[in-house]
Amino acid sequence: MTEKQIVQCVPNISEGRRLDVVEKIVDQVRQTDGVQLLDYSSDYDHNRTVITYVGDLADVQEASFRLTQEAVRLINMEEHQGAHPRIGAVDVIPFIPIEGITMQECAEGAAVLAERIYQELGVPTYLYGEAARKPARKNLSNIRKGNYEGLKESIHEEARHPDFGEPRLHETAGATVVGARMPLVAFNVNLGTSKKEIADAIARSVRERNGGFKNVKGMGVVLEERGEVQVSMNLENYKTTPIYRVLETIRREAARYGVPVVGTELIGLVPQQALIDVAAWYLQLEEFDSDQVLENRLR
Repeated sequence: MTEKQIVQCVPNISEGRRLDVVEKIVDQVRQTDGVQLLDYSSDYDHNRTVITYVGDLADVQEASFRLTQEAVRLINMEEHQGAHPRIGAVDVIPFIPIEGITMQECAEGAAVLAERIYQELGVPTYLYGEAARKPARKNLSNIRKGNYEGLKESIHEEARHPDFGEPRLHETAGATVVGARMPLVAFNVNLGTSKKEIADAIARSVRERNGGFKNVKGMGVVLEERGEVQVSMNLENYKTTPIYRVLETIRREAARYGVPVVGTELIGLVPQQALIDVAAWYLQLEEFDSDQVLENRLR
């Protein structure tokens, strides 16, 4: 009997304010046979929406293409402004192996989709993560360096040529990054201050590239509607760097500036074990086993 194949896909689109546009794009996923839409959430300050769905590789590829096609039609990057780094209408499309499929198969599927997006939509595409064909492109931030505006000026440079397409951005949709990766936790910490320099400093203290925690990316973001700032992060391996460790470090760093942590948020879905680890740590549970969770035992 063939094992059921489950691929998770979490595209990030550069629209979080025009919710009617978001709905039209998400509808493309809803209307794709074989795909289950699990979650989507929009952020006004980031001007970004994160969409999560699952299915087998072929169906997820199809949903991702349809989503991209609609986003290209509806989003104009020449008019886009937002706090989150981005290079295109559909900024990034990661394939994540969940069950019955290998990381290599997801990487190969990502390359097929990336080529199709260029061939049929004219949007240049890059491959990242486990699908990357150049070592520097395993890290998504290297591809997004300078954002849409910076890439527009530098895409003609050989080091920044896309993996598929001519070295120029689509006139309204920019470029798209497609890849394969393990599940990550998108975790943000909100601070009771409007001083972005404090969020920037704390982000530098926890992110890997500045000597912080392994597999952590972070940046400071202004939440204009709330009059606060945020340390916005991707925890790319919650097993090596758990949520609670990062949060407690941020709490202590913020205290140095006399600033409280006023809230946190998860963007999109999160592995259950990541939250169980948090509960076990904060409750100081001894010899805790995840099978003690009622729902786990029932399953």
